[in-house]
Amino acid sequence: MAKPEHEFFPAEKVGFTPCEGDVPELTERILAADTGAGVATRMLRFEPGTDTRPNGVQAHDFWEEVYILEGSITDLRLGETFTAGMYACRPPGMEHGPWRSEDGCLTFEVRYRT
Repeated sequence: MAKPEHEFFPAEKVGFTPCEGDVPELTERILAADTGAGVATRMLRFEPGTDTRPNGVQAHDFWEEVYILEGSITDLRLGETFTAGMYACRPPGMEHGPWRSEDGCLTFEVRYRT
């Protein structure tokens, strides 16, 4: 099954839900997904003070593109902070995180396979 077809609609109609893992302050708004393929387009929200160390370092078997819409996140392994307007493109297997967000962060992400 492919991602569903959607014409423009207010993204706010889709609520935020808890992400997998052990960090309740990390939530996602899934805009479109193909659960069979394990890919999605989503918004990821870090509440102020979120620390994703309980989830550990992440690496996926899919491509992931991320654009920071609001706020900032700090990659605790790299000791680097990324802010609104910054973009990442991660190939399968690329390690990233864990993250901390002092003031909160909102990202837009697209996950896909080639």
